[in-house]
Parts: sequence; structure tokens; C-alpha cells
Amino acid sequence: MDYSPVLQPLFTALWYLIPLMILAGVVKSPWFKGKVGELLVNTSARLFLDKQRYHLIKNVTLPTEDGTTQIDHIIVSRYGVFVVETKNMKGWIFGKPNQRYWTQKIFKYSQKFQNPLHQNYKHVKTLQSLLGLSDQQVHSLVVFVGDSTFKTEMPGNVTQGGGYLRFIKSHSEELLSEAEVQKVIGTIESGRLAATFRNHRKHVAHVKEVVAKKNSEPRCPKCLGEMVKRTAKREGGIGKEFYGCKAFPKCRGMVGASNEAVK
Repeated sequence: MDYSPVLQPLFTALWYLIPLMILAGVVKSPWFKGKVGELLVNTSARLFLDKQRYHLIKNVTLPTEDGTTQIDHIIVSRYGVFVVETKNMKGWIFGKPNQRYWTQKIFKYSQKFQNPLHQNYKHVKTLQSLLGLSDQQVHSLVVFVGDSTFKTEMPGNVTQGGGYLRFIKSHSEELLSEAEVQKVIGTIESGRLAATFRNHRKHVAHVKEVVAKKNSEPRCPKCLGEMVKRTAKREGGIGKEFYGCKAFPKCRGMVGASNEAVK
């Protein structure tokens, strides 16, 4: 039986659902959420920071020894250079400055994500190397946007929403002259990679390679931190190799050996 006379009107009536489904997928993607978060920070910085004193440079990709690193926002001022990492997340956020991974919890669902302070550390050091500035002249700043709540005490440079503006304005000691500010801006603009599709694709490929490498390496079963290969020294396992937590002795997580065989 030919069903085309029946199905054709149905397809005609529902064809518009296809682009809507594609759009819904894009809106829910991490890429889109990240772009929205960056847009919110860009907009608020332009509206509430004096353009004569604070200079916003966004989406900066810099070359590194092992590839590239991408910085969401750099705000240059006489009060220092602020390196801003944006996180668009919802739910409860748990984390401490020295922890490798923080936790996002939404009702019964929870997931680990890289400590954004650690993530921003590479950005800061790369920028310091390019600009020749000291630790006191470069400030690391993390901004959470979206419907999230901190459930553990956070350091002053981890903020929510417009709190990052207060953090920036709280720095009133002049660390750079106006001539140095202009030099910093020029160095960043000349040192950054061009915002081309080719460079973006290379950066994405580098990030995927780094993530794949990390995922292939064993993680500590206790703290999810990095592990190193060690050799057992106790009777019953002398000479056997295993992976122990890099944070030992603070964390005694291990993979591939019994407690009795490890010293």
C-alpha cells in the first residue's frame, strides 16, 4: 500500500521541527553556553568599567611550547592586568583553591570539572612570559555566570556575576604607567594569533589532544588527581609496578597494587 498521500501532509506540517531541534541542540551545547558567558562578561565590562582606565581585549589565543592557549578576556589597566576565565554553569558548586577538580551538583546529578584557578594558571603564566610582568602585576580572576551557588567558601578572585567588577575595582594601587599600559596592549595584539578559522581549528585540536591524553592516564580513585608510576617495596609485591597518587602522602590512592605491597 502506498502511504505517501497520508505521510506527505504530515511531513509538510512538521518540517519546521527539524531546524528547531537543531537550534535546541546548539543552545544546550557547552560551546554555546561558553559564548553566552563570555558575552555577558564582555557587555558588563564595557558598560561598567571606565574605558579610559580599563582596556578590554577578548578571545586571545597565544602560542605556547606545546601548542596554544585561549584566554577569554584580558583587562589591562594601570592597576595591573586581569586575566579572566568565564564559567557558565548552574547548580551547586563545591571546590577549594588547591583541589585539582571541583564539583557541580544539580539535584542528584553531580560531575567533576577542572579547577578553573588551575586552568587560568597557564593563561596567567603564558601572558606573564609574553609581557615580562611580575606576579604582582598580573591578576587571575574567575567569573561564574548563570544560576549557580557556591556551597564552599571561595577565594576573593573567584566571583559570581558582577562580583568580578568589584574585584577589579578593589585594586587601586598603580602598578603600571600609562606608557606601560599601552605597551602591554600592543604586545598582546601583536603576539596573539589571528582570529582565523584555521587557528581556531588548530587550538580545538590541541585541546582535544590534551583531554584525550589526560583521559587515557589513570586517575586517583580517591581524589581523581594525577598519578605516577611507582614500584612496590614491601614483601609480597617487591618490584611490582603500580600507580600511586601524585599527592602522596596526603592522598594514598593507588591503582594496580595492594596496600600490603606498598611502602
